[in-house]
Amino acid sequence: MCPLPEAELVRSSVQLYRYLLRCCRRLPPGHIQQHYRHAIRLSFKVHADEDDPERIQQIIKRAIEDADWVMNK
Repeated sequence: MCPLPEAELVRSSVQLYRYLLRCCRRLPPGHIQQHYRHAIRLSFKVHADEDDPERIQQIIKRAIEDADWVMNK
């Protein structure tokens, strides 16, 4: 099960960013939320220059899988 029902609608990096931040809101407040929000921002900065559409879709798929794992742990 995906952390949020909108996971299958994520197609762009901006949509992914918003989706992951919404997932963070469901985590316990405090340091955990701050940690994952910071990690999301850093990941987007690292991959900002990515221009291969296939690679972008791989990153999106992996990020959603990782969010699912975090939400279920």
